[in-house]
Amino acid sequence: MSISIQRMSACIARVLLSISLFAVSAFALAQSTSQPAAVSADAPPRLLLVAAENFYGDVLAQLGGEHVTVTSLITQPNQDPHLFEASPSTARQLANARLVVYNGADYDPWLPKLLAASKAPQREQIVVASLVGKKAGDNPHLWYLPETMPALGAAVTAFLIRADKTHQDDYNARLTAFLASLKPIETKIAALREKYRGTPVTATEPILGYLMEALELKVSNARFQQAIMNDTEPSAADIAAFETDLRQRRVNVLIYNAQTSDEMTRHMLKLARAAQIAVVNVSETKPADISYQAWILSQLNALEQALAGPPK
Repeated sequence: MSISIQRMSACIARVLLSISLFAVSAFALAQSTSQPAAVSADAPPRLLLVAAENFYGDVLAQLGGEHVTVTSLITQPNQDPHLFEASPSTARQLANARLVVYNGADYDPWLPKLLAASKAPQREQIVVASLVGKKAGDNPHLWYLPETMPALGAAVTAFLIRADKTHQDDYNARLTAFLASLKPIETKIAALREKYRGTPVTATEPILGYLMEALELKVSNARFQQAIMNDTEPSAADIAAFETDLRQRRVNVLIYNAQTSDEMTRHMLKLARAAQIAVVNVSETKPADISYQAWILSQLNALEQALAGPPK
């Protein structure tokens, strides 16, 4: 979701404040006389990997296994990813990281600013948008694009082998297993596309936009969705068209962003329920204690149930 100018200014101010706090914290740490905790001489050092969003962090953990320590910065489904408030501990994690993975395409613009303010020669970064040829202005919800995770898996594994060649065979085996674990998602998409292509649906935001394209569904109200994603006011004509689609049941499903809703999107949700249109709630952040693969499959299953309609 893009950020309005007001949100961007507030976000930049928080980032600058966090950087200042980090500088103070680092100075205090340097003056401390406390000793670091003892580390077993037999324990191999783990690579510290940082992901901006927790679904990317989950993938990093799957690919690195016991050879890595992964930290995700955005972890709560009720947390607005665009208004993330960096802390001194965030800056320290980024300074010590060997690899940082973030979405790009203006989805997490606070992270490049933090990286620029904290130089670390040993640190590499992967911008997911660059892997799949996306840029600012494109739909930034890239983790719903079927091509994203295979591309990320290959890029992360290449880094891991460069940084830790001793465990090359394990990293390659983990990549093979990871790619195999994505097959059920591909199979589900193919099955739903075959059965429901062309079905009319709509959404409050284009969070599932890439999945909708893969399923070849007929998605309406694109301008409304874009306005909400960019935190701008939809036009009166676009609001009226959305309301008409719902009141006249021109669509079979409403896909609703339950994570970052506002008065306008809640109004559309109310209309959909009044018209007995199936609603699929989606979020931008992976719930805790579930893998990326299971999360995506659960949303595809919910969409399948909605497309199928009520029991006959």
